[in-house]
Amino acid sequence: MLSRTADSLFWLARYVERAENMARTVLVGHWMASMASSLGKPGNEWQSALMASGCEKGFAAKHGEAATDAVIDFLVRDPDNPSSIQSCIDTARRNGRSVRTALTVDMWQALNETWHQIRERLSAPVPAERVVDTLEWVIERSQLFSGAYNGTMLRNDAYCFTRLGTFLERADNTARILDVKYHVLLPQDEHIAGALDYYQWQAILRSASALRGYHWVYREKLKPWLIAEFLILRPEMPRSLRACYEQIASHLGQLAEAYGGREGECHRLAGEAHARLRYGRIQDIFQSGLHEFLTWFVDHSILLGREIGAFYLT
Repeated sequence: MLSRTADSLFWLARYVERAENMARTVLVGHWMASMASSLGKPGNEWQSALMASGCEKGFAAKHGEAATDAVIDFLVRDPDNPSSIQSCIDTARRNGRSVRTALTVDMWQALNETWHQIRERLSAPVPAERVVDTLEWVIERSQLFSGAYNGTMLRNDAYCFTRLGTFLERADNTARILDVKYHVLLPQDEHIAGALDYYQWQAILRSASALRGYHWVYREKLKPWLIAEFLILRPEMPRSLRACYEQIASHLGQLAEAYGGREGECHRLAGEAHARLRYGRIQDIFQSGLHEFLTWFVDHSILLGREIGAFYLT
């Protein structure tokens, strides 16, 4: 496969996944802001949404204070924000068009229809009463694309590059959201295990479609250390860091085999992170510092993405 084709597939998958993750991030902000307001304890929910998405600096340069309508518009449809939902879908489609023959018919239809429909839906700022419906629609469209490529692509190198993009982006998002909860979301005057804290943790799990899964696995109340374990170390949780890196390591291994057994720094980095997640214990992570672990993980994933690009995509 041409490196240009592999690069387009990798980034096509990343941007579709990023659009879904952005929708989930804005939904969390919306739920948390609504709950905090109903409890009479407005906090910094929208600032945390900007931090979790990595858009804080860009927003501050354009808008300054994190007002609700401005944050939603910036994260959902602002063309000046390369990580906004609309920008992600635009970029994903450009990548898809450049490798149209590498996509199945179902993949292209899912992507192209999403692009056409989102241009209509986001032609103007989303009214408050339509925010949730719009974000849930984005999540559904992303999952439609994911289902299309899972159900129709040949299990070859094209599929591996697409999967790498999906799971690298997903792991990064899970780590960022979890890190922001521990260090930003809870107001300083709010007690741990208070009402606001409980609903914030609930929203974090909902953002990963993990609330029911958490109760199925642990069968008890929400506890921060168990939530962290669920989203970091549990292999049965499909958006956990471990589950994502199991996929990343597996597909890098398949690519190495397909290309004559050659391995590079990206394979070592993926194996290192996978081993740390597979054999790690949550008590050890907490003892050394959860924030420090998640910061290492995000930086490690960024480096891994660069090394995948250097080894396969250039």
